[in-house]
Amino acid sequence: MTDVHTPEQRSRNMASIRGKNTKPEKVVRSLLHKLGYRYRLHRRDLPGRPDLVFSSRRKVIFVHGCFWHMHDCRWGRVTPATNGDFWRNKRQGNCERDDTAVKALAAAGWEALIVWECETRNTAPLQARLESFLSRRENADGPGLPGSSAQ
Repeated sequence: MTDVHTPEQRSRNMASIRGKNTKPEKVVRSLLHKLGYRYRLHRRDLPGRPDLVFSSRRKVIFVHGCFWHMHDCRWGRVTPATNGDFWRNKRQGNCERDDTAVKALAAAGWEALIVWECETRNTAPLQARLESFLSRRENADGPGLPGSSAQ
């Protein structure tokens, strides 16, 4: 099956996809701001450049697009019909970088939470999940089980 767009149209479409300040990210930021949390955005000095950083809590939040980071939802399981190897490699690379960043953050004493794009469609459970993550204190032995909050 061939692409329904010309190469120029496809290039324009792909170039317009942003990595920062996306709609899902703005939903999460709005919820957190209404809850009274303050944060920094996209700190370059942390592995993976987390979308939201809560320095005093040593916690970060990544807001991932389901397609780009291969979430196990209907939008993340979509596989492009054309140029399949390219897209599989690109998306797999994103997942590998995500894992590396979360592990590096954990090693540096940071706790990470991943919020998926599909979760931003229903804000009530998302709000509860965000509050739970940010209000939870580390236990005496450290931040808990490795990867316990990186979902």
